[in-house]
Amino acid sequence: MKHRLLAWGLALPAILLVAIFLGLPVIETLLTTFADPKGAFAPYIKFFNSGFRRTVLWRTMEVAVITTVLSVLIGFVTAWVVANAPAKAKSYLIIAAVFPLLTGVVVRSFAWLVILGKNGILNSLLLALGVISEPFSMLYTQGAVIVAMVYLFVPLMILTCVGVLEGIPQDLTDAAASLGATQWGIFKQVILPMAVPGLIVGAVLVFTGSFTSYATPQLLGGERQMMMGTFLHQRAMVVFDWVGASTIAAIMVVVTLATVLLMSRLARKLNPVAG
Repeated sequence: MKHRLLAWGLALPAILLVAIFLGLPVIETLLTTFADPKGAFAPYIKFFNSGFRRTVLWRTMEVAVITTVLSVLIGFVTAWVVANAPAKAKSYLIIAAVFPLLTGVVVRSFAWLVILGKNGILNSLLLALGVISEPFSMLYTQGAVIVAMVYLFVPLMILTCVGVLEGIPQDLTDAAASLGATQWGIFKQVILPMAVPGLIVGAVLVFTGSFTSYATPQLLGGERQMMMGTFLHQRAMVVFDWVGASTIAAIMVVVTLATVLLMSRLARKLNPVAG
C-alpha cells in the first residue's frame, strides 16, 4: 500500500501538468465546436458537406496510410538487418538510423526541395544519364509528400523494431529449425508474431505523426496537396475561423484516438499473449 501511494505521489505532478497543459486545451477546443448558434453539430455538418474538406481529409488519411505501410516494410527489414548484424557493426548502424532524428523536421523536409526541384539533384542526375530530355516537376505532388514522410518516420520504425527483434530468444528459432521449419516458416510462426508489439507501436507512431504533420505537407505539397495540418493552420492563422479550425482539430483527435484503439485491438488479436 505504501509503495502504491508513493508511486501515485511521484506521478501526481506529471499527471497534473498533462491535465492542465494538454487535457484542458483539448477539452476547450472540443467544446468550442459545440457552441455554434446554428446547432451543436453544425460545424461538423458543414465540414462533411463540403467536397473540398472531405477531399482534404481523405488525402490526409491516404498519405498517412501509404506512409505507414511503406515505413513498416522498410523499417522492419532494416531493423532485422541491424538486429542480426555483428555487435560492432550494429552500433554504427543504429547511429546511422538515429542520426537523421538529430536534424529538425523543417531542415529535413527542406532538403527534399533541393532533391526534387526542377533544377534539383534528381533531375540533374536523370538529365546526365539521358533518362529524360528536360526537367519535370516532382514538387507539390502527393508522391513528394509521401517520399519525404517515409524518410522522416522510417528511423522511428527502425528503433521501435530493433529492440523487439533483439528480444526474441535465439533458442526459439533454433528449436523451430531443428524441428524442420523452413526459414519462411520460422519467420511466419516465430519471429513475426513476437514482433507484433513493435510493429503496432511503430505503425501508430508513424500514422499519427504523418496524419498530423504540418511542415512537410506545407513545404512539399503546398496548396495543391493540402492536408489536415496545413488546412488547420490556414483556417486559424489566415482566415481566423477559430470554430472551423477547432472542428478540424477535433476530427484529427478523433481519428488519432480511433487509430490507437484499433491498432491496440489488432495487437491483442494477433498476439494474445501480449494482450
